[in-house]
Amino acid sequence: MRTVHSILAAFVLIALAMVVFNAVMSLKRDEQFKNGDRKLGLIAFILSHTQFLIGLITYYVSPWYKTLKNVGMGKAMKDADVRLFTVEHPLIMILAIVLITIGWSKHKKATDDKAKYKKFIVFYGIAFVLILSRIPWSQWFH
Repeated sequence: MRTVHSILAAFVLIALAMVVFNAVMSLKRDEQFKNGDRKLGLIAFILSHTQFLIGLITYYVSPWYKTLKNVGMGKAMKDADVRLFTVEHPLIMILAIVLITIGWSKHKKATDDKAKYKKFIVFYGIAFVLILSRIPWSQWFH
C-alpha cells in the first residue's frame, strides 16, 4: 500500500504542477479557458483525492500510527520523524486536499476565463507548495 501511495504521489505532483504551469502560461497569453484546461484540473483533482483515500488507509496500517498510539502525542511531538509521519504530513495533506477542492469548486463558479485560471493558480498552487513541504523525502529516496 505504501508503494502505491508513493507512486501516486509522484503523479499528483506532476498533475498539480501541470495545472499551475498551464494556468500561468494561459493567463499570461490571455487565452480562453478551454475544455482541456478543465480536464487537466479535474485529473489533478481526482488523483489528489484518490491519493488522499489511499493515504488514509496507509496511515492507519502504518508502523508510525502504532508508534503514536504506543508513545502518546507528547512524546511523538518531541521526535521529528514520528511528528512528521503522524501529525505534520497528514495534517498538511488534508489542508492541501481542502484547497484543491475549494479551487475546483471556485473555478467552476467563475464566469470569466482569467478568474478560472487564477483560481487554479492560487488554490492548486498553494496546495502544491504545501504538499512539497511535507513529503517525507527521506522515505522516497531511501
